[in-house]
Order: sequence, then C-alpha cells, then structure tokens
Amino acid sequence: MICLAIACDDSASPETETKNASKASANETGEQPAPLLATGESQNPATRFAVSIRKPLGPPKVSTGLQDMHGNLVLAACSTCHTTRPPNHQNKLAKDLDEFHSEMQFSHGTISCLSCHNERDYDALKLADGSRVEYADVMLLCAQCHGPQMTAYQHGAHGGMTGYWDLARGPQIKNNCIDCHDPHAPKFPSMQPTFKPQDRFLDPPRTDH
Repeated sequence: MICLAIACDDSASPETETKNASKASANETGEQPAPLLATGESQNPATRFAVSIRKPLGPPKVSTGLQDMHGNLVLAACSTCHTTRPPNHQNKLAKDLDEFHSEMQFSHGTISCLSCHNERDYDALKLADGSRVEYADVMLLCAQCHGPQMTAYQHGAHGGMTGYWDLARGPQIKNNCIDCHDPHAPKFPSMQPTFKPQDRFLDPPRTDH
C-alpha cells in the first residue's frame, strides 16, 4: 500500500499546501471535477509556484429521470436508497445491479462494489482497512492498489497536466485519476493503430498544377 498525504480544500480554487506524498465512483451526473490544490513544492514561495491536483466536488448523485417544478433534473444521493437496504458484498458484476445502476458498465478486476464504496456511509469511500475516504480524496483509494501507476504519476510519467513543468515559471495543475479513468471500468479499450485519414505520402500525386 502506498500512503499519500493529499490535503483537501472544499473551495473551487487552487491553494498552496506542502507535499508529503511519496502517494475510483465516477460522477454519474457528468460534473467536471474542480481544480483544487493537493500538493505543492514551494520551498521558496517567491520563485516556486504551487502544484495542484484536480479533485471532484463531492459525492456523486444519480439522476432519477424526474424534473422539479422548475424543469431541473432531480438528482439523488447514493445514501438516499442505500440506507434503506442491507449491503450486498456479493455484487461484483453489472448484471448484479438493478434500478439506477442497471445501465452501468462495470469491469474492475474481481473486486466487489463494497471493496471501494463505504457500506457504513454510501456518500463516502473506504480503503482496504475500512478507513473512510471522502470522494474528493479518491486518489488515496486508487493508489492503494495501483502503486506503480501512482509512482509514475508522481514523477510526471502518468496522467496529464496543464501549466508549467518548470515551477519557477508558473503553477502546474495535474489531472485526477478519475479525470481520465472511469473508476467502474478503468481500463482503456485496446486501440489498433492506423494511418492518418490523409497522408501526403500515401495520397496519389496531384496533376492539376
């Protein structure tokens, strides 16, 4: 297990924190994670800009398919339904799910839903030892199983970013795991490399000039 120290900020703007790290439910409403600060290396704040990591705003909500009197889509928190039924640790496949989750694609090894979702509070996640993890800190959960990827992420070889590599020139904002990976089906599909749609070396030579 890789231990991370990613401090959180509930605000929507990046702020500075000190990096201690040696350091997936997707938002079913399609909300974009807000950029929030997670790490920084500002030994000299005058010349070193902060490194921040995008974080989800909070627990996801599920669309009920209903609209309120203003025409807005009615969303429901996970706990709205799951607090009324006993947890089922045998749910491991999409076919095991029903109601709101019947259309969900799930392919994440042999783990069950409750390997990551917290059956004591469905508006939070949990680590393998049962420790509670807030949705905003979902990368802690990813890192406990995907250590090599997290190591590569910390060195900048995995995951995307915007901003500056050189922190003396400007700040850097790194993507969160769930910006690129669907936590329910994190593996990218295999892709077959092909030629570009148009290639000047493959297209027949023009004779009209």
